[in-house]
Amino acid sequence: MIIFEKVKWKNFLSTGNTFTEINLRSSKSTLVVGQNGAGKSTMLDAVSFALFGKPHRNINKPQLINSVNGKNCVVEVQFSIGKNKFRVLRGINPGSFEIWKNDQMINQSSHSKEYQRILEQNILKLNHKSFHQVVVLGSSSFIPFMQLSAAHRREVIEDLLDINIFSKMNVLLREKTNTLRESIRQVAYDIDIIKTRIETQQKYIKDVQVLTNATIETKNIKIKEAQSKIEKITLENVDLSDKVSENLPEAEEKLNSLNDQHKKLLEYQAQFKQQMSSVAKEGKFYEDNESCPTCSQDISSELRQEKLDEAKAKAKELKTAMDRATKKSNDILTAIQGATDALSEIRGWQSDILANNKEIGRLQGEIRDLTAEINNSDVTDLKQAKIELDNYESTKRSLQEKKLNLNEQQQYNSVISEMLKDTGIKTKIIKQYLPAINKLVNQYLQVLDFFVHFDLDESFQETIRSRHRDDFTYDSFSEGEKQRIDLSLLFTWRQVAKMKNSIATNLLILDETFDSSLDADGVENLLKILYTLPDETNVFVISHKGEILDGKFENKIEFYKDKNFSKIKSVQNSETVV
Repeated sequence: MIIFEKVKWKNFLSTGNTFTEINLRSSKSTLVVGQNGAGKSTMLDAVSFALFGKPHRNINKPQLINSVNGKNCVVEVQFSIGKNKFRVLRGINPGSFEIWKNDQMINQSSHSKEYQRILEQNILKLNHKSFHQVVVLGSSSFIPFMQLSAAHRREVIEDLLDINIFSKMNVLLREKTNTLRESIRQVAYDIDIIKTRIETQQKYIKDVQVLTNATIETKNIKIKEAQSKIEKITLENVDLSDKVSENLPEAEEKLNSLNDQHKKLLEYQAQFKQQMSSVAKEGKFYEDNESCPTCSQDISSELRQEKLDEAKAKAKELKTAMDRATKKSNDILTAIQGATDALSEIRGWQSDILANNKEIGRLQGEIRDLTAEINNSDVTDLKQAKIELDNYESTKRSLQEKKLNLNEQQQYNSVISEMLKDTGIKTKIIKQYLPAINKLVNQYLQVLDFFVHFDLDESFQETIRSRHRDDFTYDSFSEGEKQRIDLSLLFTWRQVAKMKNSIATNLLILDETFDSSLDADGVENLLKILYTLPDETNVFVISHKGEILDGKFENKIEFYKDKNFSKIKSVQNSETVV
């Protein structure tokens, strides 16, 4: 668990050349107040800038330096993880970036990006997006979870569940697969070389070997027959191996591409269905209502007809698009079946290669036995040549076995790659946690007096139903209702992080959350949640409505402007200093 202990800054935004320092663990709850522009949110920008090199709000880096002093901008955050204590310092003009562990600076990489990667992946084990989903809920530059893209939602969930290791494994596997393919090509080249040597050696033996004994001649005929069979089977294996090498990657790639296309079409169909439902609902409204149920104003028949015509046209358009998508989906399913059949045929070729290799082994054993019988006769002139030929044959068998093992490993890697994709093992793990996540979200929604049923699926798409089972999306709600959803997700992510011990932290900052869209009941219910948080949680509530929240927090920090510099005017029960 990350325990944030202290943050301090100077010449940062509107702060002057004297350090402003805040003890982040001085009390369980702290109210931060001040007039607009007094610097209340500066502490949040300072923490974010120190950890990730960018502020919470959408402010360019050159604008972070105090415009009056213009230099020596410094931000420092202190935190502990287990028994280890860390300090992170960043500066602008001059630029600096230092990470200290137990009073010893961690060796800096030649690239600041690599140094930042050490901080995020090895120490904090969370990135900027995850930090702002678990630690911060703010009104400026903050993107709530429900407004993130599906890919960014996945990043947050993977960080919370500590399963992003599978993504790293997939990258390593791709590198290993590329190396494996190169090894297969090299072994195939070595097999061609040894085959040429075997043919040359066999020709030499045939040219110089003269046997007068009828038995030996008969045995040689049998050897030749066996060799001929071996050559035939070997050529067949070469042809099969070439066919496998030429067709397998393309077939696998085609099947993967078709599966991806089918998945996207399913997503499009889901979008079309949702749009069709919205159009039908709108058409139903104008069909059933002659006046507005909200304002009681009459709806003219011309407007109703116009809206109904628009709804019908849109529904027809969506149905046409749905029909096209359905036809395309069916075509892709047919293509997927064809690609699957092609892969089955390739695996049949691989089985034939294995059977042929067994037959080659049997024939080579027969050749060795006949050769031994010939060598026991008086004809020993070509003994050394035959030993060399046996060595070549042994080398060829080893290379062929190596090639088969490499091809088998390539198939294993292909299976593992499918497991490590987003649709593989990670989705299965996420499915295990989704019921608990949805349960927590709905519990927090009820505490906030928002009685809807909220569900996230494995694609991180939401389904929201009212008591009357009407379907909604996040964007269907008012800003106050959206904020209740955002708050419920924030507390859920913190609970999940604590259960998984992945990116749990003591710090929780609510930036003007009480000032935006929450009504009086929403404020009271949010306070109830804050009061029930664990004792090790340190909550900072930034607000310019201190008169409403006074007396509801253990500690209070007030910011004010003095000669255009932000300062702390008063601190109650805190060790904070200016």
